[in-house]
Amino acid sequence: MDKAIQLPSRQLFWHDLLLIGGMLILAGCGLIYQYLLAHYAGRILGAVETTIYAMIGIMIVAMGVGAFLARWIKCPFTGFAWLEVGIGLLGACSILLMAGMIAFTYTLPEWLQQIYGLHPSITTDGGFITLLQNLAFYTPFVAGFILGTMIGMEIPLIARIREQIHGRHLAHNVGTIYGADYIGAGIGAAIWVGFCLNIPIMVAAVGTAAVNLLIGLGFLWRYQSEITRPVRLWAAHAGLAVVLAVLAFSGSGWVLQMNYTLFKDTPIYSKVTPYQHITLTSRHVGQGLPSLLSLYINGRLQFSSSDENIYHSYLTYPALLASARHDQVLVIGGGDGMAVRDILRWNPKQVTLIELDEAMVNLFKGDDPELPADVRQILLDLNHNAFNDPRVSIIVGDAFIEVERLVTERRHFDTIIIDLPDPSHPDLNKLYSDFFYARLKELLSGDGAIAVQSTSPYHAKKAFISIGKTMQAAGYKTEQYHTNVPTFGEWGWTIGTIWGLTASQRIAQVKELPVANGWLSKEALDAAFIFAPSYFDDTEDIEINRLGSHQVYQYHYQAWAKQDGVFFANQENKLPGAIHHVSPAKVSLRDETNN
Repeated sequence: MDKAIQLPSRQLFWHDLLLIGGMLILAGCGLIYQYLLAHYAGRILGAVETTIYAMIGIMIVAMGVGAFLARWIKCPFTGFAWLEVGIGLLGACSILLMAGMIAFTYTLPEWLQQIYGLHPSITTDGGFITLLQNLAFYTPFVAGFILGTMIGMEIPLIARIREQIHGRHLAHNVGTIYGADYIGAGIGAAIWVGFCLNIPIMVAAVGTAAVNLLIGLGFLWRYQSEITRPVRLWAAHAGLAVVLAVLAFSGSGWVLQMNYTLFKDTPIYSKVTPYQHITLTSRHVGQGLPSLLSLYINGRLQFSSSDENIYHSYLTYPALLASARHDQVLVIGGGDGMAVRDILRWNPKQVTLIELDEAMVNLFKGDDPELPADVRQILLDLNHNAFNDPRVSIIVGDAFIEVERLVTERRHFDTIIIDLPDPSHPDLNKLYSDFFYARLKELLSGDGAIAVQSTSPYHAKKAFISIGKTMQAAGYKTEQYHTNVPTFGEWGWTIGTIWGLTASQRIAQVKELPVANGWLSKEALDAAFIFAPSYFDDTEDIEINRLGSHQVYQYHYQAWAKQDGVFFANQENKLPGAIHHVSPAKVSLRDETNN
């Protein structure tokens, strides 16, 4: 049993204030650590929702383990003081540790190729490299478990310290401390959402660790007479203070440089917004040739200046061609302005764009003060300064909410273009749902057309077909088309109309393309609607993406995270002279819409 400390009753109030108040603050720090590790792990590992939930679950379990382990600490005063040093050190360095492991395992194969002079076609994957990559993948969860275990020890130790100070068993001790813990966690959540998401993640980590340091120093100063070898703890706290000072000045730069190693080209701009991590890279191709500029969001390529014209031509041109008019055009996503640039060539009266991230718009509008002048000019040249055109109206907000507002205002558009990132995050999944497409139908003119970016028809086949079936379920006459975009590979889109002819039938009636486009011809556009004969054979087995089902997200996750984007062709089609019988029930998506 812990040795009791006899104190006058008038002093107990101040001890309780220090201990319970400190527990409240530490609970807020603990929750911030959970969100911080989960948030960053989701960014670097992908599969954001799965990673975040797994990290939080692991840390909660670890906290329970820590609560059990706390009983083995003989002196709660000494144990608590050392605990704050450990939590502060690991909490501050965890982001650096994760970034370092990912960067090391990513660049190691390239280093080995350079050291041994291997040809680029000879890869150094497998074996030891795979082992290291798996270790890097699990590093965030290991760090989260260790940190969670230490955080879980805090409550039992504080409870023992309170009873030792009071010199008796406290009937409501556990309830009081847990009450402070829950309130502190709520405050920590508010701080994370309102403040930490808007600052560099290393600053958030170091700031949270600094709170652990201050709590530890205050505790050490007040109770050093009860602590074994306090001099060592003073030295440990001083060392932690030095580490935090170094990380405060250099940590963000180190993490940024480690993140830069994940890009083959030279990063020239990087910004973390409340919604995403934006990175621009540049590659010098050759003398007399323009540099290659690429945009990445959360490490995923969004466009390359070498072939973005192909992607945006196929995104915008078919829907505009299939629409009877082009006076009012709605664009959802497309914060880089490239789709708007191509739409403006059709001389619309107004283009309305809905974009969630204002920082993205400011970047491609040229209004970001952190953007170098030469890069700013490159971006404005790419989108032809589209966002500064007086015909363009920009709405910053969640498309799910803003579309509902447009419906309430009884707005109508001749063409709708949806240029969203792939459904790789649950928050994006709702914008690929039957409900969202049905609301867009209320905005689309009866003789208009809608086009949706629909990921790769081969690397994420189920997600691609599900998007088409979902639009069809929402009431559109739906077709899908595709082409090769060298940077992405084979890419696909979904197009829909409400009344009359389908989009491809309307396009077939056009003899000459009304707006010149160097990347499209009438023949190429007609051919884009043609798929392999067996491509849609399994359509019946693919689910519609109902609101809340996360079906498209799951299809996309399975294709990329589990199958690494591998396309599985029907093996029967490889047999020479084979005769294939198609069941009448198995009708392709395009045939269903045309009928």
